[in-house]
Amino acid sequence: MARFIVRRSLSAIALLFAVSVVVFGIFEVIPSYNPARAIAGRNANAATVAEVSHKFGFDKPVYVQYLNTMKLIFTGQVIDYQDDLNVVDQFKHKFPVTLSLVIPAAILWFGLAIVFGSISALRAGKFADRAVMVGAILGVSVPVFLLAALLLYVFAFKLSWFPNTGYSGLSNPTQWAYHLILPWIAIAALSIGFYSRVLRSSILDVSTQDFVRTARAKGLSNRRVFRKHILRNSMMPVITMFGLDFAVLLGGAALVTETVFNLPGIGQYEAQAIGNLDVPPILVGAMFTAFFVVLFGALSDILY
Repeated sequence: MARFIVRRSLSAIALLFAVSVVVFGIFEVIPSYNPARAIAGRNANAATVAEVSHKFGFDKPVYVQYLNTMKLIFTGQVIDYQDDLNVVDQFKHKFPVTLSLVIPAAILWFGLAIVFGSISALRAGKFADRAVMVGAILGVSVPVFLLAALLLYVFAFKLSWFPNTGYSGLSNPTQWAYHLILPWIAIAALSIGFYSRVLRSSILDVSTQDFVRTARAKGLSNRRVFRKHILRNSMMPVITMFGLDFAVLLGGAALVTETVFNLPGIGQYEAQAIGNLDVPPILVGAMFTAFFVVLFGALSDILY
C-alpha cells in the first residue's frame, strides 16, 4: 500500500506539471493573445500596455512567467486578469455550488444506470431490454446544452414548475433542491444512457464466465449468483468510468449546465475565463481537474 501511495503521488505531481506546462504553453503560442492588452483595455495606448506588461512580468522570458505564475498559484496569491480577484478564493467560494450540482447528479445517474443496465441484461432480447437500449441511445444522442435548454424552456418558462435560473444555498434545503432538479437531470441523462449500455455489456460478458457456472452448480439461487458474483464483477469498468467522470465534473466540466442555468460554480467561472482568455483561472481549473482525476483514479484502483 505504501508503494502504491508513493507511486500515485509521483504520478500526480508529474501530471499536474504536464498539465500546467501544456495549458500555459498553449496561450503563449496564440498569435493574438496579449494579456497586457486584455488587462489594460482595448482602448489603452501603447505606453499603458507596456506599463501593465512590465508590472505583471509579461515582458520576461516565458519560463520565468511560468514559474512566477505557479508560485502565485501554490501560495494562493494568483489574481485573475479580468476582474483582479484572487483565483483561489474564487474557487473556494464557487466549489460548494459545483458540489451541490455534481454529487446528487452523480448519485442519480449511477443508481439509475445500475437499475436499467441490470434490467436490460437480465431481459436481454426482450421488450424491457429494447426499451432500455432505445432510451439509452436517446440519452447519449442529445447534447447536454440542448437538453438543458429544452428542460429550461418547457419546465421553467412554459409550465413554470421550476425556477428559470439561479442558485439557492443549503440554508434552505427545499429551495436548494428546487433550483437544482433540472440541472441534475441535464447532467445525469447522458451518463445514465451510457453507463446502462456499458453495464449491460459487462453483465452479459461476466455471466458466461466459469466462476458463475460454478456458483450455480453449487445450488446458489439466481438472485444470489447475480448479486454476489455477476453484478459485483461487472461493476469494475463502470466504477473506473464513474471515478473519472466525477473527477472531471468536479473540476469544472459541468460548465455548460452551470452556464445555461446560471449557477455560479466553477464551470461557469471557467467558461467566463476561457471567453476572456484569462490564463490564471484556466490554469488553476486544469490543475484542479487533473488532481481529481488522479485522486479518483486511485480510489477506483483501491476499490478493485
